[in-house]
Amino acid sequence: MADNRTRLDIPQLSGRRRRIFDAEAVGRGAEVVARFLGTGKYLAYQTVFVVGWIVLNIVLARHAFDPYPFILLNLAFSTQAAYAAPLILLAQNRQENRDRVSLQEDRERAAQTKADTEFLARELAGVRIAIGETATRDYLRHELDEMREMLEQISSRLEQVAAVQATAAPPTTTPKSETAGAIQRMDATEEQLHTPGETADANSEPTR
Repeated sequence: MADNRTRLDIPQLSGRRRRIFDAEAVGRGAEVVARFLGTGKYLAYQTVFVVGWIVLNIVLARHAFDPYPFILLNLAFSTQAAYAAPLILLAQNRQENRDRVSLQEDRERAAQTKADTEFLARELAGVRIAIGETATRDYLRHELDEMREMLEQISSRLEQVAAVQATAAPPTTTPKSETAGAIQRMDATEEQLHTPGETADANSEPTR
């Protein structure tokens, strides 16, 4: 938990009052005391103290400063319990405040992480869609190969028809020559796609 004296959104007490009572210092002291009361070292010290107190008063007998039933020792324990309970509660309240602030920060961080993840997911989906709609070199090469196969099939059929009609009339070479010219143009286009260089770089720029 941040020190209130270093925060600008919390007014500070001025004059002697701030120097006499500092809630932050009292809270830190309460936490130190609460931590010490919850340790085995404190339990050992208190056990030794109680045993020594009882033994000393038994040995002194008539000159004992706290004879049986040890009223002074009971009064000391009552006073200790009266102060220990509020100090422990104060330390627990400070820890609860820290836990609440930490939980709020974790929620905000989780919300921000979720928003960033959703934004990245949308961006990746947009990029995937854009890439899917862009004609790549492989796609164009595949389409040209299919067109070339279709033209070859048409050319073979035309040759068959010309062979059948050769007996009745002179062969007409115009469809065959046109088909051959189309196949040559397709081959030239495919060679341009396969040739690396400035043309491939220029075609690949939109894809990126």
